[in-house]
Amino acid sequence: MAGVLHALYQKGRDQWLFQLRDSEPGTVTLTMRRVFIVPTRAGMMFAVLLLVMLVGALNYNLGLGFALTFFAGACAVADMVLTARNLALLQLAPGRAPPVFAGEEAQFELYLRNRSRRDRYAVWLGFQVDGEPRQALDVAAGSDSAVSLSTPAPERGWLAAPRVRLVTRFPLGLFKAWSYWQPDARMLVYPVPEWPAVALPSSGAASEDGHGTVGLDNFAGIRPYQAGDPMRHLAWRQIARHDPALGGQLVTKHFEGGAVAELALDFAALPLQMDLEQKLSRMTSWVLEAEQRALPYRFRLAQHDYGPALGEAHRAACLRALALFGQDGQR
Repeated sequence: MAGVLHALYQKGRDQWLFQLRDSEPGTVTLTMRRVFIVPTRAGMMFAVLLLVMLVGALNYNLGLGFALTFFAGACAVADMVLTARNLALLQLAPGRAPPVFAGEEAQFELYLRNRSRRDRYAVWLGFQVDGEPRQALDVAAGSDSAVSLSTPAPERGWLAAPRVRLVTRFPLGLFKAWSYWQPDARMLVYPVPEWPAVALPSSGAASEDGHGTVGLDNFAGIRPYQAGDPMRHLAWRQIARHDPALGGQLVTKHFEGGAVAELALDFAALPLQMDLEQKLSRMTSWVLEAEQRALPYRFRLAQHDYGPALGEAHRAACLRALALFGQDGQR
């Protein structure tokens, strides 16, 4: 009970003190209320130096000492204002988040937009969970800058972008200003492919050269090339007579009596003793292998029944179904 109350207290404190919010859709502007500033270690030492200079000027009644002390203090105040303004009114927007496989590094693309007439220098960015930001960039006046931040993707499913922390110490480093942003971005994480990979299911599968498992595969003629036809069946002699670069058409050899059987990747056909994640990993490796070998395949997973087909769209649909299986009510 005490732990729950402490967590609620910290959450409420952070939301009130540091203006922490849930995911913020669209473009977000860092208003001055969202920028926080404190002296750095160098700033604290500079304050001690100013105090020593002031005491010396008072003790010896030095007019130039007072002038130097107040001038240095004015420089520190100006640095505080410029440091805060280096972050204020920056616009932040999420970018692309391409899918990855579990165990890889997820890359979130973020955009910083500077619509003011002031250049912004040495703006450091990083995910809050990683501690101090490690990437810095400058944003020229009236321009945009992009940065990619990485975070581990330990498991399949949707991965929400962590909270981003922006920090700057520009120009003199006497003060540190920072702000927080929770981008409304998420990334799809595919199951990790099984390794070492198991061979494609033999039942109903076609060999790599396109021959089926039945019949004599008698040569029956030439037909126009179709996506997914094996490279070994291309009719190179006919293609050489009609150069495709000059408007000729790709053609392939056609066989009868040995039709290419359908390659079916069926989740229900996997051994019952395998756990769920092992099954999904095996299906993932099969999808990748079938795409690599250019073998059209049918995909069955619960209510999902795709294909037979081949290509980037088919691959993405199958991997998405595997990534989200059993999540958000999907079965």
